[in-house]
Amino acid sequence: MTQTSNRFFDEVARLMNDAAGAAQGVKREIDTVVRHQAERILNDLDLVKREEFEALKEMARLAREENEALKERLAAIEAKLGGA
Repeated sequence: MTQTSNRFFDEVARLMNDAAGAAQGVKREIDTVVRHQAERILNDLDLVKREEFEALKEMARLAREENEALKERLAAIEAKLGGA
C-alpha cells in the first residue's frame, strides 16, 4: 500500500511540476508579445525621447537668455541715441 500511494503522489507531483513549467513558458510568451505590441504602439505614436526633449529645453533656455541680453543692449543703445 505504501509503495502504491507513493507512486501515485510522485506522478501527481510530476504532473503539477510539468504544469507549472508550461505555465511559466506561456507567461514568458505573453510577456514577449505584450512588450513587442507596446513598443510598436509607442513607435507609431512618434513620441519624442527624453534626451531630445531635454536638449531642446536647454536650447530654448539659452535662446531666451540671449534674447533678454539683446533686449538690454538694444535698450541701452536706444537710450544713448535718444539722449544725444
